[in-house]
Amino acid sequence: MTKSSAETRSAAAPDPAARSDEPTTSSQRERRRRILDATLALAAKGGYEAVQMRAVAEKAEVAVGTLYRYFPSKVHLLVSALAREFRRLDQRTERSAPPGDTAQERMKVVVEMITKSMQRDPNLTEAMTRAFMFADASVANEVEEVGFYMDRILARAMAQGTPDEVQLSIARVVSDVWMSNLVSWLTRRSSAAEVATRLGLTIDLLLGSDDSPRRARMHTAIGNGHDTDSDSDPGEIGEGRDSAV
Repeated sequence: MTKSSAETRSAAAPDPAARSDEPTTSSQRERRRRILDATLALAAKGGYEAVQMRAVAEKAEVAVGTLYRYFPSKVHLLVSALAREFRRLDQRTERSAPPGDTAQERMKVVVEMITKSMQRDPNLTEAMTRAFMFADASVANEVEEVGFYMDRILARAMAQGTPDEVQLSIARVVSDVWMSNLVSWLTRRSSAAEVATRLGLTIDLLLGSDDSPRRARMHTAIGNGHDTDSDSDPGEIGEGRDSAV
C-alpha cells in the first residue's frame, strides 16, 4: 500500500465485503468466481502480460462483453483477485490466531507467512503487484479493499482480538513497508533474505520491548498521523512516517 492510500484508511471503514457493487445472485457470484479463478491461473502461468481480457473470458467460459461488465480492465481484474486472496487470508487468520507470546512475535509470523506465500509464485505475485501499482482512481474501491484486509490481518495479530486505532496505524506502516519490499524483490533489487531482514527490523522498531518515552512518542505520532514532538533528536525514529521505518 502506498503512503497516500494508507492515509485514507480508517479503523471505522466499513468491511468492503458489504459493498453495494458485489454480485447479489448465486449465478453472478459463480460467474465472478470463475472469472477471478481464470485470471489467477493465467497470471500464475505467464505473469502480467498473460492476463488478456479475451483469454480470461475464454477460460472462464463467459462472453467478453460479460467480462467487461464485471471488470472494466485487466488492472481491475488483478487487483480484485488480490483483494479476494487477502479476504480469504483474513477469514483464515480470524479463525486461527498466529503463534507467539508477544505482538512482535505474532506480527513476524504473519508477515513471514504472507511474504513466503507470495514469493512461492513469482509470476502471480508480479502480475498482481504490477496491477496494484498501476491502479488509478477508477480502481480505488478495489485498492481500498486490499488495504483494508492487509491492515486488519496485521493489526489482529498484534491485538489477539479487536485492534485499536494505534494498532491499525502500525499495521498500515508495516503493510506499506511490506509492499515496497515486495516490489524490490520482484524487480531483483533485493533478495528474499534482505526483504525478510528489513521487515523483521521494521517490526522490531515498531513493536520491540523498549518502553522508552521515545517509543511512546512514536506510537502516538503513528496513531495521530503526524510527527513526534520537536524534542526528538534528528536521527531518532519518530520524525515522521517515512523515517519511522
